[in-house]
Amino acid sequence: TRVDSRLGDCCKADDYLLSIAWCTRSIAGEEGTKKLWMFTEKIMSVAWISAIPAVFPQRLRADRPRRRLRTRVDSRLEVQVVRTVPIAGQKTGTSGLRKQTSVLLEEPNFVCNWIQSLFDCLGDELRGKTLVLGGDGRYYNKIATQTVIRMAAANAVARIIVGKDCVMSTPAVSACIIQRKAFGGVIMTASHNPGGINGDWGVKYNTQSGSPATEVLLDRVYERTLNIDQYRTLDLPSEVDTSLLGETSFDGGNFVVEVVSSTDDHANVLRDCFDFDKLKSFIARDDFSLCYDGMHAAGGVCAQAVLVGELGAAQASVINSLPLEDFGGGHPDPNLTYAKELLDIMDPSQNPSAPDLGAASDGDGDRNMILGRGFFVTPSDSLAVIADYAERAIPFFKDGVRGLARSMPTSGAVDRVADARGLNLYETPTGWKYFGNLMDAGMLSICGEESFGIGSNHIREKDGLWAVLAWLSILAYRNEDTPIGELVGVQQIVREHWAKYGRNLYLRYDYENVESEGAESMMDYLRSLEENPPTELPGGFVIKSLDEFSYVDPVDKSTAEKQGIRVLFENGSRVVVRLSGTGSAGATIRIYLEYYEVDQDRQSVDTTVAMQPLVEVALLLTKVEEFSGRDAPTVIT
Repeated sequence: TRVDSRLGDCCKADDYLLSIAWCTRSIAGEEGTKKLWMFTEKIMSVAWISAIPAVFPQRLRADRPRRRLRTRVDSRLEVQVVRTVPIAGQKTGTSGLRKQTSVLLEEPNFVCNWIQSLFDCLGDELRGKTLVLGGDGRYYNKIATQTVIRMAAANAVARIIVGKDCVMSTPAVSACIIQRKAFGGVIMTASHNPGGINGDWGVKYNTQSGSPATEVLLDRVYERTLNIDQYRTLDLPSEVDTSLLGETSFDGGNFVVEVVSSTDDHANVLRDCFDFDKLKSFIARDDFSLCYDGMHAAGGVCAQAVLVGELGAAQASVINSLPLEDFGGGHPDPNLTYAKELLDIMDPSQNPSAPDLGAASDGDGDRNMILGRGFFVTPSDSLAVIADYAERAIPFFKDGVRGLARSMPTSGAVDRVADARGLNLYETPTGWKYFGNLMDAGMLSICGEESFGIGSNHIREKDGLWAVLAWLSILAYRNEDTPIGELVGVQQIVREHWAKYGRNLYLRYDYENVESEGAESMMDYLRSLEENPPTELPGGFVIKSLDEFSYVDPVDKSTAEKQGIRVLFENGSRVVVRLSGTGSAGATIRIYLEYYEVDQDRQSVDTTVAMQPLVEVALLLTKVEEFSGRDAPTVIT
């Protein structure tokens, strides 16, 4: 009866087992709980086990017996050199290499060719070093994990650290590289792209600083894939069991595979950034609730460990936290189209008890979406609000913020915060790797992209959970002296920000899987307008400038060309057009629209209504419907 009453609306087996664990604690005490825990760890090896600390006291988690596998295989490892031929389509995009999974199934050497090309370009520096291997839990990762382990051993890597169950989010990998002083990390992810046998697969490399690989290295890797004729691997006596924490050593200890918690290093870094005790007290308020959607991907694992296990949020606060190879049939992209389940939960008209804070992360846990009750926070506004409150609300910045940065298509909302606070603002191309140099040079503290990515210099990747904890910190700060029942919520904070700085209304139109030829033709057409832009535009819009964005890194002076077409209008509006490098097939055309509004009476006007005149101009100017063959975008954000 007590188990059933604890279950409530839960229907999954993992929730049922967690309920049993909770009741064991309340009935049998800590000794009975320890026995249950040891028994459960002995017979279970699935991702939800990391959530169990939520039902136990902190001291029990600290002193519980930690069962770790230690295996030694002393047989000599014989390296095999396998002949291969170049495979087309191995050029990386904005954030790694992404392909439809069917390509991998048709080309068995696809992963081997790219990994060997990477190892060849890393050269002798890789020998005797440690690599981290993580992933978002999608289909084919378990196969690729064994492939990478064998090839790492054959290429003289001394140790490879693997996330439990082949799952470790992108920010967790970055944290693990930094915490364990690894040489670099391989991340098996196609980010927010669909998974499963009919979905996408991807891989990327992060450097010793924890940041994404540079354009220079990726260009070298691509050149190597065009000429590769062999790869190195070996036959291990057996596959490495990634469901058990611990070490397996081979060849007298010359090669070690260590399976680690998917969340520990990441959680340690986050604990250094935020006041967990303060956040725990705030979450315990009777007038506050939250909902975090893990979208059946890697981000849900750490959300369970931190929000539930560390901060005491209710188990039901984190939904879809169990990573699935097809993401539960969903699209792990935290936006207004694909996160519909969370949107419905946060809509008071559909759910009268809608939580006060809603959040979601994508496939590999680096992107985030923030919601209030019936209120969507654009990523550009989220970045600006976090930057404005950072020094006051987030302990990590108690000594000050060094600088702010945004990708070029991101709205200018954060620029106004930088101006008001006397901070340097850097405008970069899309891609987190461009922020890394600025961070390493001590020039940057907080940065973000309109594509739902926000982070800071605590690691060298965008971090979905970090953004959620930042918002929790802002809410806790604003409600320090607020009586129960008078909570200052997300919407009030954002509207106060608009009143202070003005509102940058913002829309993004995505045309996905467009024929590449048509997309490139559209960009060439826009380039042709640079010397003689049109003057006859509806709605009184007058073009002030039209150019193609290029970037010179202020640290190493490296350059990035052709980073998107910018159209600036005399009234302060802006249209940006670029082709995304995150798809696995065809091209994605992204059109970004921005309009600045200082009149508080007009700041609450529905964005789609307020932006309609600019939308009409953008569609006319770009001829996107003609070039794409589409009469409407796939996604509007």
